[in-house]
Amino acid sequence: MVIESSSEKDTYGLGFLLGQKADAGKVYTLVGDLGVGKTVFTKGLAQGLGIRESVSSPTFTIVQVYEEGRLPFYHFDVYRIGDVEEMDEIGYEDYVYGEGVTLIEWADLIEDILPKHYTEVKIEKDLEKGFDYRRISICEY
Repeated sequence: MVIESSSEKDTYGLGFLLGQKADAGKVYTLVGDLGVGKTVFTKGLAQGLGIRESVSSPTFTIVQVYEEGRLPFYHFDVYRIGDVEEMDEIGYEDYVYGEGVTLIEWADLIEDILPKHYTEVKIEKDLEKGFDYRRISICEY
């Protein structure tokens, strides 16, 4: 499925909708260059899960856990991972195979350890269509 977003509001809204529909054990991978709106999408997803606290990218902590929503939300940012073995050290499998919803930013960096089933969300810019335009592809694996 491909969705065209023309604003941050659209991107946030898509995340919100997916958060509302997410079930326990759902894993989303989030792929896109810096500045495409990954954090905006993530904030929407968290709100859709009922999380009211401020959501930010866990770049230096690798994982941020939010437990106040209707399901726990595990937000990974693996941009700074040097080796996939580091994921074992933080209990990656406990989160991904747990009872919450997991979102992994820069998931292409840990492809070898992704679960068998996940939903990839890829966000891309196309400046020819405008500064705020985003092409968001959603693919189930």
